[in-house]
Amino acid sequence: MAVLTQKEIEERIKDLDGWKLIDSHLEKEFQFIDFYNALSFVVKLGVEAEKLNHHPDILIHSYNKVKVTTTTHDENGVTELDIKLADRLERI
Repeated sequence: MAVLTQKEIEERIKDLDGWKLIDSHLEKEFQFIDFYNALSFVVKLGVEAEKLNHHPDILIHSYNKVKVTTTTHDENGVTELDIKLADRLERI
């Protein structure tokens, strides 16, 4: 899978609320009302990641925040898989 250009990435994520291109990865921080909801999101995120066989870095912090970072390590950058994962996470 080919690495997308910065322009392609920016175009693809413009409708994905809060996702940012930082260096060679996509990143977003989600905030929930409590730890339970943050953890529930992470479980659902895991299911979607498994379906795509594409696994992001996940950080739960401040009891109710989840930071998701995704890149395609094999390609050293953002690919269509990262965009698909970000899109699926927006639907959870």
